[in-house]
Amino acid sequence: MSDAATNLRVRPARAEDVPRIFETIGHWAAEGRMLVRPMPSIFENLRDFVVAEVVEEDGRARFAGNAALHVLWGDIAEVRGLAVAPDVQARGVGRALVEACEADARRVGIPRLFAWTYAVPFFEKCGFDVIDKTRDLHPRVWSECLRCPFFVGCNETAVAKRLEGVPMPEDLPEPPQAQVPPGIR
Repeated sequence: MSDAATNLRVRPARAEDVPRIFETIGHWAAEGRMLVRPMPSIFENLRDFVVAEVVEEDGRARFAGNAALHVLWGDIAEVRGLAVAPDVQARGVGRALVEACEADARRVGIPRLFAWTYAVPFFEKCGFDVIDKTRDLHPRVWSECLRCPFFVGCNETAVAKRLEGVPMPEDLPEPPQAQVPPGIR
């Protein structure tokens, strides 16, 4: 196969992509490298997802990975469901997916990105910084965490990035209080 980065395109996900998104996330979840996403959740959040494709020499597109930008509040969105097909690892697919999420955040005026990850070095290469999940999480992040089956005993690392040139929205209402775990904040 030729270099994936030179023949790569990222586009909004479509309903027909859901089985491949589910399969790719499931592959990495089975290896303990990310959390599983149920297929109904992928369908419900389909508009959040983008898909990367490698365009072959004959013009056919081959699925290469997926990611989603999930808006949590007017000033923060989560990069989630980032999964690259095993046969195109380390070829720029993950970076292209993160860049697509960043572009979408810029488009809607969200100045901060956040992710939970086991792949800290990858996110650091994309300009994210590790943050202290016991002090530095936005209240809306905890609201999402409460739904996670691994909420107690979470071993993912929190990373965040401030997007240059995207102003903080003015006059945002305060987010609703989440049930923050004892000892946090």
